[in-house]
Amino acid sequence: MNRVYSMLVLAAIALFAVAPVIVAGTPVEATMGLVQKIFYYHVPSAMVMFLAAFVCGVASAIYLFRGTPGADRLAVAAAELTVVFGLIVLVTGPLWARKAWGVWWQWDARLTSTLLMWMIYVACLLVRRFGGPGAEKLSAAMALFGMANVPFVYISVNIWRTVHPTTAVIPKLPGGMRGPFWFCVLSFMLLFGLLLALRARLEERRADVEHLYLIADHD
Repeated sequence: MNRVYSMLVLAAIALFAVAPVIVAGTPVEATMGLVQKIFYYHVPSAMVMFLAAFVCGVASAIYLFRGTPGADRLAVAAAELTVVFGLIVLVTGPLWARKAWGVWWQWDARLTSTLLMWMIYVACLLVRRFGGPGAEKLSAAMALFGMANVPFVYISVNIWRTVHPTTAVIPKLPGGMRGPFWFCVLSFMLLFGLLLALRARLEERRADVEHLYLIADHD
């Protein structure tokens, strides 16, 4: 298992090392110029944020209804990654928007709902850390609410009139952009899987240490 994980880590490093070279070779968008290349990092990080939110929500549901410790650990790991990749989205988005729209931020449906969803998962982690007894289940319930917001965030640009591009942009990517884009998506997905496994394993070790402390206290 450790050997496979090490090989995947090396693969992820190689993908992210090559990605800037591939992105640099993509066609320059006529209107926005070079700043449009943020797209190759902004959108994949948003896709991973959605995936992490779903993993967190499903694991939280399993923990709530079955009380499975492993599901709780997976939910914690996924919640943290939702916040991390969500932060990447919220940073790269305004950098791109400043050139595309002339402003750093617009309170449109997609941007506002993304920010609110990100704040829900930040709140999940805060409740879990400082909520006291029963905080794990409360945090899990909040994670389910956060997961329920993912489809809303995704389709918001198709329902309301907004400055943010619709979901039809990706299927219509030109040939010179399509391959590099999916290469970056693969890179981010692999990174997410590795970080999720590592963080869940770390949470398992933390639980084992706490269990040993409890045994020592009773002795």
